[in-house]
Amino acid sequence: MFARICLCYVITESGNLDNNLQHRIAAAWLKWREVTGVTCDSRMPIKLKGLVYKSVIRPVLTYGSETWAVTKKHVQTIQIRNEYVRGSLGVRDVADKLQEHRLRWFGHVKRRPPDYIGNVALSQNLPGQRRRGRPKLRWSSVIKKDLESCDLTEDDVQDRAKWRKNSRKADPVTRRDSC
Repeated sequence: MFARICLCYVITESGNLDNNLQHRIAAAWLKWREVTGVTCDSRMPIKLKGLVYKSVIRPVLTYGSETWAVTKKHVQTIQIRNEYVRGSLGVRDVADKLQEHRLRWFGHVKRRPPDYIGNVALSQNLPGQRRRGRPKLRWSSVIKKDLESCDLTEDDVQDRAKWRKNSRKADPVTRRDSC
């Protein structure tokens, strides 16, 4: 199998996301180990630990996720390793943040002129027939599911206030934050 790492993004011959996801998880765990002094110190406030996670670890994990066609298997891979972090630090699930990133990128591309290369690529249909069996999950299919789950349509892209309100996934508020 041929694989090339380009800007911390693993590109494989088959276009499979598994190698890239494993690379991102490994990079995030590396960052976790670097900041263990803060995240595992009982004297540090939980709010500070959550801020470190949101500003250091989660961006490493989700880097480049705007273009991922994530399946349930991929989401489970991330969630298994994320359960402890989410529970103890009071942060949003990574799957929700992945959805937010995809929708933000989709809105950005759709607001550009129709001749923009991103819009041209999104509207392009490849000639020929697909292989036998179940078709591979496409990014556009994931976006359609994301739009449905957030109660959005492609026409809502131009209404930035509605788009932002429905596509953003805020981190949960802890009891200390609300006081």
